[in-house]
Amino acid sequence: MHWIVAMALTAALAQPAAALSCAAPDITRDYAKAANSDEVFILVKGDLHFDESALPRKSGNRAAHQPDSVDIQAWLTGKSLTRDGFTKPFERDVVLRVSCHGMWCGGTANGDPHLAFLKQDGRQWILQLGPCPGMTYPDPDPKQLETVQACFDGAPCGEG
Repeated sequence: MHWIVAMALTAALAQPAAALSCAAPDITRDYAKAANSDEVFILVKGDLHFDESALPRKSGNRAAHQPDSVDIQAWLTGKSLTRDGFTKPFERDVVLRVSCHGMWCGGTANGDPHLAFLKQDGRQWILQLGPCPGMTYPDPDPKQLETVQACFDGAPCGEG
């Protein structure tokens, strides 16, 4: 009986320690990342609609057999950022590109307002959702909206 306990303890200790360490989301860092990228980004504030059941959920032994990235069709309706604020109508299909790292996956809620950095990929707009928050801000607060407007208008926009 002791060897069973010893084997179980050995097996448990042999498992790699897995942890996900994320930096706190920072809207100025995300703005700088988008602005300094060779890719095209736009900022949209609007309501996001998609099938939440399509979000990846990794757990236990199933995690190894699921893809590390999933594309989910979604609809975003709202306004994109201009010099006058969030004033340009935006209403179209977007792709949620949900990535995972180990058992942690990105995600968000259906129907909620979002402030999203959308990346252009051909004729599609991609909303990236990683396991660490950033590039998408559910329920944006007035300070976040003021910050991106100031950055867009050319005010100093460093990591905050």
